Amino acid sequence: MKRFLLASAATVAMMLAFTAVALATPVGPARARLDAFAHNLHSLTGRFSQSLTDINGHTSKTSAGTLALEAPREFRWDTLTPYKQTIVADGSRVWMYDPELQQVTVSAQSGEEAHSPLTVLTDLKQMDRNFTVSEQGERDGLLWLRLTSRGKDPQFDHAELGFDANGLARMTFRDQLGSTTDIRFSDWQRNPVIPPATFNFVPPKGADVIGDLPVLSTQPLRD
Repeated sequence: MKRFLLASAATVAMMLAFTAVALATPVGPARARLDAFAHNLHSLTGRFSQSLTDINGHTSKTSAGTLALEAPREFRWDTLTPYKQTIVADGSRVWMYDPELQQVTVSAQSGEEAHSPLTVLTDLKQMDRNFTVSEQGERDGLLWLRLTSRGKDPQFDHAELGFDANGLARMTFRDQLGSTTDIRFSDWQRNPVIPPATFNFVPPKGADVIGDLPVLSTQPLRD
């Protein structure tokens, strides 16, 4: 079953304001690696692979693709195999395109994105407001942080972020149905110049477009 496995289309556009924060309390080794990874980060590109394991232990095929981020609110996630899917956050809207269905779903890029487990890459202040963060020690050669949402109606039970010496290497999260998503990152490029068109999504001709569409101006043009 095709799924974008991060949380939901409404929370895909979570990569906001790449900043680092000096904490008043001592930090553990995994949090220190997160702080170092996010420090002075303005843009980011990389590759991912992800799989979903359901509550019965059945694992889906691994999907893979590329991602790009630009501060403060732009994000692109392209699944390339075994199927294609594109998700673009342009700063005001999140566009999700399924080429096989020829369908585009669009939603407002709102505060809900703050509750995505990937918020930690981009806004550490917001992370500390929205999540309880705890060190989980070393596992599989990585140092792990666990994020538990402070929200009243969280979209996932908890998320865990695994860091190697180069930064974020892996993310897992368990949803409320007991399924676990495992995402692995590679080939990070810090602060590359990303063409603005990367985050400008135009629905393909013939595609059905549904959801919260931008309101077109009805003001007459002035001479």
